[in-house]
Amino acid sequence: MRIVVTGGAGDLGSRVVREVTARGHQAVSASRRSGVDLTTGAGLDGVLTDADAVVHCADDTSRGDDVTVYATRRLADAAAAHGTHLVHISIVGIDDHPLSYYRRKLRAEQGIAAAGGPASVLRATQFHSLTAFFARSLTVGPFAVTIGDMALQPVDTDFVAQRLVDLALGPMPTAYARATDVAGPEVVAITEVARLVRTHRGASAPRTVRLPPVGRLMRAVSESRTVPAAGSADLGGRTFADWLAAQPPRLSGR
Repeated sequence: MRIVVTGGAGDLGSRVVREVTARGHQAVSASRRSGVDLTTGAGLDGVLTDADAVVHCADDTSRGDDVTVYATRRLADAAAAHGTHLVHISIVGIDDHPLSYYRRKLRAEQGIAAAGGPASVLRATQFHSLTAFFARSLTVGPFAVTIGDMALQPVDTDFVAQRLVDLALGPMPTAYARATDVAGPEVVAITEVARLVRTHRGASAPRTVRLPPVGRLMRAVSESRTVPAAGSADLGGRTFADWLAAQPPRLSGR
C-alpha cells in the first residue's frame, strides 16, 4: 500500500513513516520540502494520486487556525475528492475543554466530518515528552506547582504511531469515524511527574505548591479532563517512568 504521511519529518510523523516501511509498505513523507504545502493546497492532488491512505501528523501550534484547522480541512477536502482514507491524530478530552488549542483540534475534527470523505480520527492522550515539558514548566527551583489535583495519562509516541498505521493499513471506513481512544498504562499526578523528572537529573524531590482552580481553564486542568474515562480507551506502550529512564539526564524541547 502507498501511505502518505503529512509532517513525516516530525517526531510523530517520522515514527509513522518508519512503521509503515517496517511493515513492508511504501511511505511518502509530504511537506513543503517535497513540494506539498497544506496551507495553500499546492502539491496535494499530486501526492494523493494513487495513495491508499494519508496519515495527517502535520501541525503548527504557533500559527493559530492556519494549519490546525484550515489546512486540515483543505487536506480533508482533497482526500475526499480522491477517495483516499484520511487518518487524523487528535486529543482525548477536547469536547468540553476551554484551552484554545484543544478548541482548534475539535474544529479540525468537525471539518473532517464535514468534508464527507472516508476518515478515521484517533484521539490520544499527551505524549511522554509533552508531559515532561509540562512538569518542567510548572517547576520553579525546588517547587513544583499543581493546579488542584492535576493529573495526566501520558502515552508513548511509538504506541500512537503503531495505532495510526493500523488504521491506515486496515479497512477503509465509508465516512467519518472515531477510532477507540488510546492512552498510556497509568494515570500520573503532575507533581509525581515533576518528582520523577528532577530525580532523573539528580536533583532532590520538589516541594509542592497547590494553586486553587480559579476560572474555566484552571478547573478543566484540575479536573484532568484529558484523562479518558475508565474502560473508554485502549491502553499500551511504555509507562512514563520507563520512557524517562531511556532519556538523557537533561531533557529539552517538547
